[in-house]
Amino acid sequence: MGSPGLSTGNNGGQQQRLGITEPISLGGPTEYDEIKTRELEKFLQDVGLYESREEAVSREEVLGRLDQIVKNWVKAISRSKCLNEQLVQEANAKIFTFGSYRLGVHGPGADIDTLCVGPRHATREDDFFGELYRMLLEMPEVTELHPVPDAHVPVMKFKFKGVSIDLLYAKLSLWVIPEDLDISQDSILQNADEQTVRSLNGCRVTDQILRLVPNIKNFRTTLRCMRFWAKRRGVYSNVAGFLGGINWALLVARICQLFPNALPNMLVSRFFRVYTQWRWPNPVMLCAIEEKSLGLQVWDPRRNPKDRFHLMPIITPAYPCMNSSYNVSSSTLRIMTEEFQRGNEICEAMEANKADWDTLFEPFSFFEAYKNYLQIDINAENEDDLRNWKGWVESRLRQLTLKIERHTFNMLQCHPHPGEFTDKSRPLHCSFFMGLQRKQGVPASEGEQFDIRLTVEEFKHSVNMYTLWKPGMEIHVTHVKRRNIPSFVFPGGIRPPRPSKATWDSRRSSAEKSSECKGVSDGLDDGRKRKRMDANGANTLKGANSFAASSLNGEDNKGSPSVGNVSVGGVLASTNVIGEPREGKTVCNITDSINNSRSLGGNLAQNGELSSQNKDLSASNDAPFSKEAEKLAIEKIMSGPYVTNHTLPQELDDLEDDFECRNQVKDLGANAKDSTVESTLATMTATSFANAPESPPLTSSSGAGPSTLCPSGGLEELEPAELVAPLSNGFRSAASVAQPKPLIR
Repeated sequence: MGSPGLSTGNNGGQQQRLGITEPISLGGPTEYDEIKTRELEKFLQDVGLYESREEAVSREEVLGRLDQIVKNWVKAISRSKCLNEQLVQEANAKIFTFGSYRLGVHGPGADIDTLCVGPRHATREDDFFGELYRMLLEMPEVTELHPVPDAHVPVMKFKFKGVSIDLLYAKLSLWVIPEDLDISQDSILQNADEQTVRSLNGCRVTDQILRLVPNIKNFRTTLRCMRFWAKRRGVYSNVAGFLGGINWALLVARICQLFPNALPNMLVSRFFRVYTQWRWPNPVMLCAIEEKSLGLQVWDPRRNPKDRFHLMPIITPAYPCMNSSYNVSSSTLRIMTEEFQRGNEICEAMEANKADWDTLFEPFSFFEAYKNYLQIDINAENEDDLRNWKGWVESRLRQLTLKIERHTFNMLQCHPHPGEFTDKSRPLHCSFFMGLQRKQGVPASEGEQFDIRLTVEEFKHSVNMYTLWKPGMEIHVTHVKRRNIPSFVFPGGIRPPRPSKATWDSRRSSAEKSSECKGVSDGLDDGRKRKRMDANGANTLKGANSFAASSLNGEDNKGSPSVGNVSVGGVLASTNVIGEPREGKTVCNITDSINNSRSLGGNLAQNGELSSQNKDLSASNDAPFSKEAEKLAIEKIMSGPYVTNHTLPQELDDLEDDFECRNQVKDLGANAKDSTVESTLATMTATSFANAPESPPLTSSSGAGPSTLCPSGGLEELEPAELVAPLSNGFRSAASVAQPKPLIR
């Protein structure tokens, strides 16, 4: 599925430069690369990532039928609006695809992201979600029809002959939609409303990615690999704060630009090598950010305060350029950074014949990784209510992660599990899980505790302000220890025994412990690497904090006071010092970073060839000096000034709220339905979250009935923390500092 003017094979001669810098290496594949690439392609085939020929034909038929349906629809509404006969005959609508299907990396059973482009007289509210919805509802081939008109990007979801479809709508300012319409032209956005711009963005970004990669075939194979790897390692989910399909596509496309002649084996290896060294929040960009005459807002931290707070900017290449990964939090960034490090280590081991592709794709054992978890249970009275309630709660879970990070000064780290689990014995119910751990590399003080009950109550309060809330929609949050994880989360409902076969992660963990005991390096040096990653994350947060403070207040913040025995946002942290001192403000020059992005490559390559200092890059992929040269080249790419992007705790919470929240949350003065919500969160010790001794039962005074603490090793339930003084702009009053509360020791 190429585009005009694109190369789908390697060019031996002169090559057009793609990207904002010169390539790191123009070296071609070695015999080793060809062998390992064939192994990778066979592996992807064997795990079932490619659809059958029959399914591919079925998808094409469905898309053809859908295109005919929207053409009939637009003619019908044109006639109903009493347009003249010529306009009725010329009336047209057109279906475009985007996402994984358009990129050519979809698998069996995947949904198809589609866009319907219609004329100016076909409205979204009355015609698309009205007349077209009624037409689809009457068709026997259409099942599970579910319109979502209030979403950030309004969508109609359904199945057509068993094929899942997500259908968006874009209303252009044209009376007639030509059959050869080119939506990549910026003029298509003229006079378009916000929903249309967002709906068009998916198609425009997808097509631009395909134009900006040097070899589409190698890009597709590498992207299939990275998508599968991300799902196996539990870091594939935009809504959970990780990365979604478009994010992974942009990251892979950038690696393809930096190594234009490499095969997928080398591209996968360099993916991990580059992003292990990447200093976030340096933005990943496939092309320079351009401002056009249409005046649409683009990603620009110089002008847009919200853009300064993005931790992992991955910028879309189509106008208007946006950050596609604004959902990433400090916890999910840390997790992905660790996964990049793990992937890099395995790729290096593969080069030494000490690992294989199976090792890279070992699934992450989420329910073995932590000692403590939060279990978020939701239920509703019918399927439709549960679907709506589940979507809303899932979209808000990221706010729980942010609140916990903020209220514990990033000392308590969260790992949300992408997706939900269902218990077959409990209809109209599902559960989400979140792993919890103390920040690594920080010694635990004796008696150090995190009481996040008020944090959870605040989260539940915001969730229950859902505008479409109905009786029966409930949410429960529970602290559960690893040994008490419910069995329905495991395949077949059976808890697996502790793995007898050593995995890469278990060997790494053992090596780390051995290294700590002996006080010497184990070769992997994983402990120091992980601490270094935490230190890098801390530097990112500290530098960004100071940047936000200086830009918003116009003054330096030299440091923050030490805090002892302070309750912040319901988190009782009994420790000597909470948080980390802020450094002086970072001097940033985003103007140079954006406007001079094309010069960042420096002397990496000239006229299509590597400069003399880097010519050895292509000599041997395995040579030590080659790795060092690549490391220097990566540093060179990131040598320009970058934007630090964090903020003061409350400002972050305000500015990171999802756009859709504005339309979905009820008026703050409304009565929250806390009576339907049972608070079941226990205090967790930060040292080891060990079992608590017997404590007297605690009775709730919230009117929801008694809620008894169960310290016997089951689910630990605790009533809501006593109400504190009203919140003011999200900051808790000093009264909450001295609030006495029984705790689990």
